[in-house]
Amino acid sequence: MSVQDASMITLALSKGRIFDETLPLLKAAGLEVLENPEHSRKLILPTNRSNVRVVLVRASDVPTYVQYGGADLGVTGLDTLIEHGSDGLYQPLDLQIAKCRMSVAAPEWFDYANAVKQGSRLKVATKYMNIAREFFSQKGVHVDLVKLYGSMELAPLTGLADAIVDLVSTGSTLKANHLVEVERIMPISSRLVINQAALKLKQPFMRELLDAFTNAVNQKNPVQQDTSSKKGES
Repeated sequence: MSVQDASMITLALSKGRIFDETLPLLKAAGLEVLENPEHSRKLILPTNRSNVRVVLVRASDVPTYVQYGGADLGVTGLDTLIEHGSDGLYQPLDLQIAKCRMSVAAPEWFDYANAVKQGSRLKVATKYMNIAREFFSQKGVHVDLVKLYGSMELAPLTGLADAIVDLVSTGSTLKANHLVEVERIMPISSRLVINQAALKLKQPFMRELLDAFTNAVNQKNPVQQDTSSKKGES
């Protein structure tokens, strides 16, 4: 059945932490994914609702699938949204899952604070180019950004960069590679994103899902959530 079918709701998720932490929210909405993505070779998974399915995509591709209608809604990290941009995406809810932080890290032996104070031009490796560029620009720090896609910690150890900008959770990977967190840029958590056309055309079930997600998040995190339409949230 195609995603254009008005009766089908398609949810885009990525494997791993986001998928696992989204499952309780789906359960609160009365949804259960019927196959384990770690054991199945399928990229489209059925649920206990015949009109709802889950598509498995790379984390960085979730906003694209939702924006262009390959999925009606999805769950993705704030970091991915900032890098992708939010055109055509309705971002009604911070799901408060997959929490971590975006940080600057440098080798233990590098005096990052002094280099910044002296106005040194730093070479920084990251895959989060927009976030890094904006952060250092606001601080007035001159940097040359080097784009990498993996093993960010390796860049300072090989002399490719003075520091990195990357996601940090426990900090154990940094410590194992003799890096230290020198600045925290922003907290990161996962957001619900919805295709704006789907929200209008696939009522009332889309609203039902949004309300169920909102209630589940509010019960888990009593702090009031903002469910107004947000474009370009950062």
